[in-house]
Amino acid sequence: MSSLAGKQGPRYRHTADDGAPYETIAVEKLTPIIGAEISGVDIGALVEGDISSNQQMDEIHRALAENLVIFFRDQHITPKQHLAFGRKFGELHVHPAAPHEDEDPALMKIYADKNSPRANGEGWHSDVSCDLEPPMGSILYIKQCPPRGGDTLFANMYAAYEALSDRMKAYLDGLTALHDGEPIYRGLYANYGIADRPSYPHAEHPVVRTHPVTGRKALYVNRGFTRHINGIPRDESDAMLAYLYQHAENPLFQCRFRWTENAIAFWDNRCTQHRAMWDYWPHTRSGTRVTVKGERPV
Repeated sequence: MSSLAGKQGPRYRHTADDGAPYETIAVEKLTPIIGAEISGVDIGALVEGDISSNQQMDEIHRALAENLVIFFRDQHITPKQHLAFGRKFGELHVHPAAPHEDEDPALMKIYADKNSPRANGEGWHSDVSCDLEPPMGSILYIKQCPPRGGDTLFANMYAAYEALSDRMKAYLDGLTALHDGEPIYRGLYANYGIADRPSYPHAEHPVVRTHPVTGRKALYVNRGFTRHINGIPRDESDAMLAYLYQHAENPLFQCRFRWTENAIAFWDNRCTQHRAMWDYWPHTRSGTRVTVKGERPV
């Protein structure tokens, strides 16, 4: 039985606020809780100025805020256009460990085939949460995907927080946790010939953060980077994190995106976690990712 199930109705009751209709894009929700496919957008033309539409960019911003992760299919963009689209949302982040594509270090390489020892993003995480100022959002463009499999799962951390009991919310209020990239990144990209750096980022962040745009609270611990909660005994921290991870990964909070070639996913790292499935061996999955800088969580 789900940990959120009961005999008094669902513990988490989501009320969608659809707001005003969109005028320049079409938005089709994947679930009531998270995720939407966006159509009516040519990203290459948008960033090149062939389409002069500040309103369309405003509506893409709004769709991301409302749905947490948005998807665009059948996009044919160059690396330069991919980077330019990311810069529409802020300064670009450079990954502290991963290889990059072409000349620009902000264009991260995503690749797995039958000879790969691993694939990107196999466990639940929020991108580079070990940074002092973790990324605001990530824009992944998949150019080659397997005939089946290779889906990405996304989870709503607003919902995960809101589904907690009031007593648990009170307990977590004011706590911080250590996020550390060292155990993850050291040796991770050796198969690409990437030499390890002397050190990798680590930072302390609130267990519950407040989104700077929406003002909503979101759970902000993840299996990938969070090591322990500060200021409590280690065994208590381990037990609490184990509970929070299990809770955050409940399917109720999730959507699952089935990739097609030349599709784009854009997610907000401040209020989501994601996990990529490597169930497509021996096929190849490849693309590039552009990541937008964020701010220090509060």
